[in-house]
Amino acid sequence: MLTNFQYNNMVYYVAFFASALGSALLLGPVVIPRLRKLKFGQAIREEGPQSHLVKSGTPTIGGLIFIVASLIPVCFFLMNSFEVLYLVLAMAGFGAIGFLDDYIKVVRKHNLGLKAKQKLSLQVGMSLLMAILALHFGTDIKIPVIGYSLNLSYFFVPFIFIYYIAVDNAVNLTDGLDGLASSVTTVVMLFFAYAAHMQSQPYVAMMALGVAGALIGYLKYNWYPAKVFMGDTGSLALGGLVAAFGIVLKMPLWIPIVGLIYVIETLSVIIQVSVYKRTKKRVFKMSPIHHHFELTGWSEVKIVLTFAGLTALMAVVGVLVL
Repeated sequence: MLTNFQYNNMVYYVAFFASALGSALLLGPVVIPRLRKLKFGQAIREEGPQSHLVKSGTPTIGGLIFIVASLIPVCFFLMNSFEVLYLVLAMAGFGAIGFLDDYIKVVRKHNLGLKAKQKLSLQVGMSLLMAILALHFGTDIKIPVIGYSLNLSYFFVPFIFIYYIAVDNAVNLTDGLDGLASSVTTVVMLFFAYAAHMQSQPYVAMMALGVAGALIGYLKYNWYPAKVFMGDTGSLALGGLVAAFGIVLKMPLWIPIVGLIYVIETLSVIIQVSVYKRTKKRVFKMSPIHHHFELTGWSEVKIVLTFAGLTALMAVVGVLVL
């Protein structure tokens, strides 16, 4: 165990990042051919952009690559930390819901998966569990800019419960282009690593760096044109993990700042659906908003780089309001 060492030593941070990065790079050539052999190919929605139809059959459930790669260094060094165990539970629990959804999709060979009510019910159960366990960290949350904490008291569990469902689904909506969710979330993880270091929580910082490293390794196979998709296995796991980092660091109110892209993606869907129901007219060419930019002529790479760049800018803002 690392208990006899100085956690803030950069050597350990680099080691966790590098080990997860290397693990993801090594797992890709093993996992992707296996998924292809099992015919775990992605079915593309007919109502989506027509340019995406060529992606039909691309292996999915690739989120297993960065999930496993993230956990490899954790299993060896950090399993004696409740904070890390909480983070692992969030990633594994929500990832399991996504895996079930993906498994149904690939077995049935269409893009339906779990019914909306079934999927939401599972997310509700997992979110309630995480909200109750979050009481271990206290019922106060930090407020950006002013530097004070707010004690939510009896409102804590309901707030965290809704927060988990919102964040998990927001990250899931962001996973619509090659490398988009993984790029944006890599930046978010690096922000959390810095925030954890500043809070003298080295275990949490190492976990965040491990996830960032694993995502970068995964991007080698998920960058346009993608050789594998993360599926709901990966996107729901990342959503739960992003939410959990916000709880462990008492920074859920930083998610709308650093995770601004998640918010924009979600709002674009809400606006599109709400306006269309009332007026039968569309605000965007297609939602989530990354598809709108696609249909206006932006390439997938340009959208991903722009969204990741905006996330990096907001991460700087997030640091300034710590």
